[in-house]
Amino acid sequence: MLRSPSTSRRLAAHLKRGGLIAYPTESCYGLGCDPNNRNAVQRILKLKQRPQRKGLILIASKYRQVERYLKRLTSQQQAKLQHDGAQAVTYLMPVKESAPRWLRGDHDTLAVRLTAHPIAKRLCRSAGSALVSTSANRSGMRPAKTYAECQRLFGNKVWVLRGRVGKRKQPSTIRAWSDGRILRK
Repeated sequence: MLRSPSTSRRLAAHLKRGGLIAYPTESCYGLGCDPNNRNAVQRILKLKQRPQRKGLILIASKYRQVERYLKRLTSQQQAKLQHDGAQAVTYLMPVKESAPRWLRGDHDTLAVRLTAHPIAKRLCRSAGSALVSTSANRSGMRPAKTYAECQRLFGNKVWVLRGRVGKRKQPSTIRAWSDGRILRK
């Protein structure tokens, strides 16, 4: 998985064309796409049967991949985001007015995590951008934990990447950036 440069290039091209992917994350398989491709995001929402108003999570390998959406952070804040991402903490971050509604839903924040999961991190590096990251499931159902489950759920609608899910039993913790309040543990 992503071991060869040709596979990385094919994957990046797939995402740029609006393709969907399923990939291992810290606690389950994630369902993702290019966050700047509104049609791809809409297809994920339709597959999951998830309303757009809820918003989505973006993962990135580094702050630079999400800074276009967020209000400016100091270098200390960037370091905090990186450190806490390694602990699977997702923050609801204040956004620029230009941040797409199809990502943030009815909110003035965007859920962001700088992932430390090796495969998810490599995916962001290969794509050269952040990725949408929502659990690979239908809304309200148990998230997929394996390649085979993703294949059964999504068939040929999604490029499913092989890999090992992290050891976390629960999804990422979600915190408000403004005050650190935990919204999902």
